[in-house]
Amino acid sequence: MSSTISHNYTRARIITASVLFSLAFVFCQLILPRQAGAVTGVVLSDPLTVRWKYESNVTLNLTPAFDRERIYLPLAGGTIVSLNAKDGQLFWRSEMGGQLSASPVADDSSIYVATEIIDEGGAQPRSGTLRALGREGGVTQWLTPLVKPLRGAITVKGDKLFAGGSDGRAYAFDKRTGGVFWSIPFQSSFSGQAIADGGRVYFGSDDGTLIALDESTGKVLWRYRTKGAIRGAVAVANGNVFFGSGDSYVYAVSADGGKLKWRKRTGAGVEAVALTGEAILAASLDNFAYLLDFKGSMQWRKLLPGRISAQPLTVQQAALFTPLSSSTAVVLALSDGKQINLLPTGEELTSSAAPILVGDTIFLTTEHSLLAFARPTEASTKQEKH
Repeated sequence: MSSTISHNYTRARIITASVLFSLAFVFCQLILPRQAGAVTGVVLSDPLTVRWKYESNVTLNLTPAFDRERIYLPLAGGTIVSLNAKDGQLFWRSEMGGQLSASPVADDSSIYVATEIIDEGGAQPRSGTLRALGREGGVTQWLTPLVKPLRGAITVKGDKLFAGGSDGRAYAFDKRTGGVFWSIPFQSSFSGQAIADGGRVYFGSDDGTLIALDESTGKVLWRYRTKGAIRGAVAVANGNVFFGSGDSYVYAVSADGGKLKWRKRTGAGVEAVALTGEAILAASLDNFAYLLDFKGSMQWRKLLPGRISAQPLTVQQAALFTPLSSSTAVVLALSDGKQINLLPTGEELTSSAAPILVGDTIFLTTEHSLLAFARPTEASTKQEKH
């Protein structure tokens, strides 16, 4: 009798555990994807409102740096402000003098900032610097003087920083000390963003040349020449490098040798491309956004209310654009290019700073502020009702 009771008790425990496991599995399928979306970002088609605003009349056409919790906003006069991404609280303000010359970048410990010094009454920069600011106080950790300033944007990968100069030099710096790993001179200046991938680093130059360098040594691996300036970041996927040029084309060349795979014409210069899934999103100065597959076939194109000079922000199955001369950022569905959301900024967009995403918040730079867009909180919804 006791063995029967024991057997039934064990069987009941097994059934209970099985039911609990099934319920847990269903819970995970229903709940975890939503939680993951909240952790990794925000759904661009959701209603988004301004959570907070940092007002300033001296914002720049430079994209802010960020880490997992903070935004580092570049301002005129060589100033960087560190803000809490959740509520806009000011952590510190660092004033370096001169002017910022490239979009900064951050990692878990430092913010890397390029500046230029301009002679009084002169239009040409006299020299440049690259420095590392400490994350907690904005204090300079190291400073590297440069003959000419860096342009475009700084890129961090591993222990290296990559950037191009107005004097046509491509650089790799030691992010721990500011020392120069290599510095390679070229005939034309750089004003875009270097991208490091697969042991190579790619620089687009103002004379229309895409240059692939060995990441470790700076050795030139190959060059591909177009007929317009290359000012945006490239995208690397499936053994190819995708990029836009001022000659109105989007290009795909092989990553190992720089051989042309295809090129697709748009209506004007292409300032930026972005990789999204199995396709390339191109932003053109003809006011159109284009989606091309990896073979160069046009999937769709969409007319936007202004020129697109900033790299779009892609999140899951949507993309956010900041058309110049418009007062709203536009969200398009990547599946068909249809408009699925608008983010009103309250003023005309004049900045070519790219939108960025930190946690569940999207940041847009305008002429007079940094705007933080997020889903309305329960508290803010109640306040709106009252």
